[in-house]
Amino acid sequence: MEKINIGKKLALYPTPVTVVGAEVNNKVNWLVVSHVGIIGHDHILVSMSDRHYTNQGIIESKKLSVNIVDSEMLPKADYVGTVSGEQTDKSDVFAWHRGENGSPVIDEAPLTMELDVVDVYKTEGFDNFICTIANTYASAEILDSDGNIDYNVLKPVLFEFPTYSYLATGEIIGRCRRFDDAPSMCHKQPMQPDGIIRLSKIEVYPEYLDEYLRYATEVGEVSLRTEPGVLTMYAVAEKDNPCNITILETYAGEAAYKSHIASPHFQKYKQGTLHMVKSLVLSDQNALNPSNEIKNYIKL
Repeated sequence: MEKINIGKKLALYPTPVTVVGAEVNNKVNWLVVSHVGIIGHDHILVSMSDRHYTNQGIIESKKLSVNIVDSEMLPKADYVGTVSGEQTDKSDVFAWHRGENGSPVIDEAPLTMELDVVDVYKTEGFDNFICTIANTYASAEILDSDGNIDYNVLKPVLFEFPTYSYLATGEIIGRCRRFDDAPSMCHKQPMQPDGIIRLSKIEVYPEYLDEYLRYATEVGEVSLRTEPGVLTMYAVAEKDNPCNITILETYAGEAAYKSHIASPHFQKYKQGTLHMVKSLVLSDQNALNPSNEIKNYIKL
């Protein structure tokens, strides 16, 4: 592959968007920071321009919090990154509480780390805070059945510096050191009281049937593999008329369903097959025997 030398450009993007919380002059201040990194398994680096007002509070207290940003937090996070705490009181932008280590923790942040500063490495124009992790707080919704963080549920927002753009976290495309295995399945959520059992009855125009099946197979496979709230997608076609397709879909709850239809893979399917579908009927069902476990299937 031919490559072009584009100069001494920092190219380790995108990086996760975080909101740093610290106390400055006896008042909480928030700042969006995307230059964060890992140093070993027990230290992280938070790199901040030395012109930031927040830095003086961190240097004095040697404490800060790093709050991971999801799409719901993004508008507020963007705001605290565009105004200076020296001129603007940002203490009430987020509801917060004090963590066990004394740092301000954002209530709505799905994931927060409280940090202790152990060193400050100075480079031209930057304070680079070397930190140990005192505590990590995670909302129950982003934890899998083993109590580990499920980043496919969390979906942290990413930042790309050259164009100042926010990016959505991508889909899981494989498991490290397991590419020779069958595609892995994410941990599934249990069925909730507002869980959905639905039969989608689709009639496809005959001239588009093969193309439609490719779209449907892809969205079903990706949805089951990557979405914890998508529990079942089992599609069948009538023997005498294969253009009549019925899909058994089950979702852990209403929130899981809304997340599914907003996902990039579903939107790709939806927009790509609009002209292929002659009719669509969505028929919600009640389980006659809820104790029967519904397995995860993906077939066409």
